[in-house]
Amino acid sequence: MNTWFIVAQILGVITIIFEFASYQIKDKSKYFRTTGIGSFFWLTMFFSIGMATGMDTQLSLMVAASYSTIRNLVFWRIFSKNTPQSKELGLNFLLVMIGVALVAGTLSVINAPEQVRWLHALGMVAALSFVIGQYLPGVHYVRITVTFYALIVMLTQTPLNILYGDFRWNIMGILIELAKISSVIIFYLRFAKDPKKPQLQFAKP
Repeated sequence: MNTWFIVAQILGVITIIFEFASYQIKDKSKYFRTTGIGSFFWLTMFFSIGMATGMDTQLSLMVAASYSTIRNLVFWRIFSKNTPQSKELGLNFLLVMIGVALVAGTLSVINAPEQVRWLHALGMVAALSFVIGQYLPGVHYVRITVTFYALIVMLTQTPLNILYGDFRWNIMGILIELAKISSVIIFYLRFAKDPKKPQLQFAKP
């Protein structure tokens, strides 16, 4: 176990903290800021794994994490302004992000091994629904879609995702997705009886 692999695990834990915290936040702009920072640490985690095991195995994951970081941080600035102009910009940016996700998702499905092509197709649908759910108003769409998305991504971190005879489990990847799902569950437990309950102190500027 080399130093880069240890660093990757530390960055994974930091990612879990930000991902968990983000789904306790009601305010859209603060949610995007928090999950955007989490996505950045997610990117650095994949980079560290690449330094430990080879960049060729992590390149596509780094691209996905970069896409997530940019999308979330741009949406943070758009929602924090909350003007007609920023809303129009946000809709245009959303359409661009959907287009990018469609192209990347289609390529991923086409290039995936035949045994797990169905899984990558589900992943594309889940990713698109999550991107749209993030943008839609209210607190429910994003939490419903991220739960679906996290469940699919978890499957890609198990031996079910057969790639060139590699049957390893990615425990940290699974923990990150479990953090999202558990955070959504706790969010609804916290606010079920009192919808006006303040959000976490962590979310305040």
